[in-house]
Amino acid sequence: MNCFRLASILLLTAGTALAQAPAAPPADASKPTPPPIIKSFDLTAIDKTADPCTDFYQYACGNWVKNNPIPADQVRWARSFSLLRERNRYLLWQDLDAAAKDPKTPLQKQYGDFYAACMDTDVVEKKALTPIQPAFAAIDRLSDAKQLPALLSQLENHGTPDGFFNFDVGQDDKDSSQQIAQLFQGGLSLPDRDYYIVDSKRFITIRAQYIEHLKKMFTLAGDTPEQAAKEAAAVMEIETALAKASTSRTDLRSPANRYHIYTLVDFEKLSPAFDWSAYFSAVGIGHFDSLNVATPEFFKALNGLIPSEPLDSWKSYLRWHALHGQALDLPKAFFDENFVFFRRTLSGQQEPEARWKQCSTMTDNALGEAVGQDWVKQNFPPAAKESMDKLVAALEKSLGDDIKTLPWMTGATKKAAEEKLALIRNKIGYPEKWRDYSSVKVDRADLIGNAHRSAVYERNYNFAKLGKPVDEKEWGMTPPTVNAYYNPSFNDINFPAGILQPPFFDFTIDPAVNFGGIGVVIGHEMTHGFDDEGSQYDGKGNLREWQTPEDRKAFTERTGCVANEYSGFEAAPAKGDTPAQMLKGDLTLGENTADNGGLRIAYMALKDTLAAEGKTIDDKIDGFTEAQRYFLGFAQVWCQNQTEQSARQSALTDPHSPGQWRVNGAVQNFDAFGKAFGCAKGQPMVPVNSCRVW
Repeated sequence: MNCFRLASILLLTAGTALAQAPAAPPADASKPTPPPIIKSFDLTAIDKTADPCTDFYQYACGNWVKNNPIPADQVRWARSFSLLRERNRYLLWQDLDAAAKDPKTPLQKQYGDFYAACMDTDVVEKKALTPIQPAFAAIDRLSDAKQLPALLSQLENHGTPDGFFNFDVGQDDKDSSQQIAQLFQGGLSLPDRDYYIVDSKRFITIRAQYIEHLKKMFTLAGDTPEQAAKEAAAVMEIETALAKASTSRTDLRSPANRYHIYTLVDFEKLSPAFDWSAYFSAVGIGHFDSLNVATPEFFKALNGLIPSEPLDSWKSYLRWHALHGQALDLPKAFFDENFVFFRRTLSGQQEPEARWKQCSTMTDNALGEAVGQDWVKQNFPPAAKESMDKLVAALEKSLGDDIKTLPWMTGATKKAAEEKLALIRNKIGYPEKWRDYSSVKVDRADLIGNAHRSAVYERNYNFAKLGKPVDEKEWGMTPPTVNAYYNPSFNDINFPAGILQPPFFDFTIDPAVNFGGIGVVIGHEMTHGFDDEGSQYDGKGNLREWQTPEDRKAFTERTGCVANEYSGFEAAPAKGDTPAQMLKGDLTLGENTADNGGLRIAYMALKDTLAAEGKTIDDKIDGFTEAQRYFLGFAQVWCQNQTEQSARQSALTDPHSPGQWRVNGAVQNFDAFGKAFGCAKGQPMVPVNSCRVW
């Protein structure tokens, strides 16, 4: 699934997937301990010395932030997301560990063996680089740049990461019933193109550190220091050229900027230095005559780069991506060096995660719907799904009421918005039909082989969609995941069972806290269908303008207000001669719009729910009105600490704002907050001029 078409409540990692490959920890034989269940509402988190009208985040979260430093194996520690993710992973580990020791079913045998292979670091050390030597040998045999298509397809057919670009099958933006081939830029190891091309002191330093890391990794792989330096320089040169040709993350948020249909004949004229027909045939995808080339300028640049770079440079580049892309699966020396640069230097993480955590995550990523089948039986009862259905219905009504009363939208556009809302599909907990992983061979003594076979399975699963009807019931996240998302091409909202737990969702708590937690999450995902990106897709998931020109102009003015507002928020303070890092309002616009809209419509749904129960928003529990408990429940979802390095990286790569601004940015745009806490107009949380879209 194209990541630029999936809007989530929280992006759990930042940067490219390769850049975030975790390192191997020291041998960890200790038995994991169960994390506690997190309270949905925590009075001890509140800093009563702070004024909620001045800094609501500090008021709601101040004591929690002070008393919960970042664990050494984390870069961001959030009261709700991190703690629940740790608990879910522990529960997942229990299933995996039991399956590895004493499987009861063929499914348990499969995922138990996958987990066991990851945990057996003795075998990993003994095998050393042997599992990736076939890839190195294939790369070494490259004798002409014209052989690159055959080599890349060979590597991909064996599950070896090769960099270069991303090729898959996805929905046609302008005909969501069709699944088409699509090409997308790729090939970078650092978190963002800016790391290669911006000449600030910080990035110049990081580039020098990256080159040293490359040299160390090549040396570990058998190079002499001189060879390693030459290979590192070649990798840096090619990746820098690819970075210069890459479209920025902000520009990629616009669907029009990533939709360019080419016939195969015309695309081959655009990039003739690479035999695309030979490549497509060799990777085993079905026949197609046209495809979406999301980033044509990238492939134009690649066309010039292929013949201009020496053949040895391409060999070094491919050796690097084969090595780097499998860092998690290699002996400890490689793991540790990978960790030092990509996690400690770039993100500020002090220690690797325990091996059981890494292997639980790796197994979930590879066999998520196999593991998830057993996980949901124990952790997501039918009653939870029924309650979620009711909450979603309440939020749908509120969003419908909001659309009816919007002052800036004319009748024709309101009608179209209501039609889109009525067509939103809701997916709760887990898939109706589980994926079949029976074809994936798993060997408990072959970690890299398991990873390769899993990668090939995923690729073939995706390729098989070409020309087939869209499966509207397919999921993009595994059941234990603590996240949620909206997909504009499906026009659906998705809530994995993993997030439908305390503190987001609690049967025992009052409605105000539940609506402030999971209610805002639901509203957030619904609003994504109407943010600056989602609003360009109609109810059937097609990229089509359904607003009148007058309404689109008013909409753009309002989203511009939000973008400008958040661009003024500081993500990381100045440090020495490194200036403060501000948020990118255009990059975070969709998520900020969804936060603001979700907060408003969940509040409307809460008022309706309380009225149906004969209660009011002013009723008190533990000294707080229901309105105050709602806003506190919302804010406490986002209590967090984050390393300075991670905060700077996230500001460049993460479309989500940090917790402080997800709270303060949203409440200061909602007049009900000021009324709930008795704030005066003009105080920081109740500005004279605020922004509102939905």
